[in-house]
Amino acid sequence: MANKISDETIEYVGILAKLELNEEEKKQAAADMEKMLDYIDKLSELDTEGVEPMSHVFGRTNVFREDVVTNEDDRESILKNAPEEKDSMFVVPRTVE
Repeated sequence: MANKISDETIEYVGILAKLELNEEEKKQAAADMEKMLDYIDKLSELDTEGVEPMSHVFGRTNVFREDVVTNEDDRESILKNAPEEKDSMFVVPRTVE
């Protein structure tokens, strides 16, 4: 293992994560972090010459449609469905006293 995680680093990460780790858990966390860093180092050995950077593994484009108003003020037809209406607004049961 080329990467060595210090006890201070584990303490600091535990504080940031608001974890109370016993000594065995600290040793296990350090070993896990070292494995992760070793794997990242292994990935850096890959030849990425000519590989275009990407933000997502799937080739996606913007699928949003244009924001276009498709209806006008149709208040009367909307209020036809209201069980009760007053001054062109829905009347609902009171929820706060």
